[in-house]
Amino acid sequence: MAALVLALGAAVAAALAGVDLLDARFARAAAAARATTLNPATTDAPGPGTRATRAATALGPRTRRLAAALAAVGRRAGLPVPAPGDLERRVAAAGLPSPVAVADVMAAKAGAAVCAAAGAIVLVLPAAPGRLGPLLTLAAPAAGYLAPDLWLARRARRRATALAADLPDVLDLTRVAVAAGLPVTAALAAVGRRRGGPLAAELHATASLMALGVPRAQALDRLAARCPLPGVLALVAAIRRSDRHGTSLAPALASLAADARADRARAVQDHAARAAPKIQLAVALLLVPAAMLLLAAGLVAGMT
Repeated sequence: MAALVLALGAAVAAALAGVDLLDARFARAAAAARATTLNPATTDAPGPGTRATRAATALGPRTRRLAAALAAVGRRAGLPVPAPGDLERRVAAAGLPSPVAVADVMAAKAGAAVCAAAGAIVLVLPAAPGRLGPLLTLAAPAAGYLAPDLWLARRARRRATALAADLPDVLDLTRVAVAAGLPVTAALAAVGRRRGGPLAAELHATASLMALGVPRAQALDRLAARCPLPGVLALVAAIRRSDRHGTSLAPALASLAADARADRARAVQDHAARAAPKIQLAVALLLVPAAMLLLAAGLVAGMT
């Protein structure tokens, strides 16, 4: 039992190590991306989205030192592990800045695996009885190697939830800006500057890329990759149709905003419906046994 606890502790440590490495890289890359993509006129007074991004990427000095050590371990190990084909897509969906490449994630995975293997050899192998030690020693680096993938998946799910919550308001604001006569690029930039949230930050980055001369199709492809939601994909398709046919974008944005609000209302209702069984389970497993124990204690006290 003690060996199993030590093995689980080593796996958790490896997972946290991988997460810290990715977080540190994300913080450094986000700072560089803000310096290159923000409008110089708004650099001194960043919008709400920029402040939210800075707060989300803040890391302490201990985490940064640990991340630097793990990065060195992963790169010096030089494990010839091929990167999965969909890793770039998962990195984009998780919202990591563009400077974070697939090689950085693979270095994090290698460093986490090496640290997990070293921890298992030192802590688990001498204490585990029989054949359990070698088995757990082999499982620990696998857990460390997969830990960054699990973190990416969890971050992508949370980010998708935040994007879906922001989508109706962002679409409405973009519709108002377009109806007021602003071009699409200026409308995206204005919404990105004045509204917080991850979706507004992505719109601002997209508008900044267009202003820097990046082709609109390439900038929209990046937006679709980093925000793989049906509503965002529909927004990208509406912008392309408007550019192709020269039609007004405002009616399409109004329809998309209405659909996004209906989807958000259904999501809230589904979340509330799932909460009721959880409450009943907590009552059945905790409150009812506690009440029965109190009643039994009163009966025993009365009999004695």
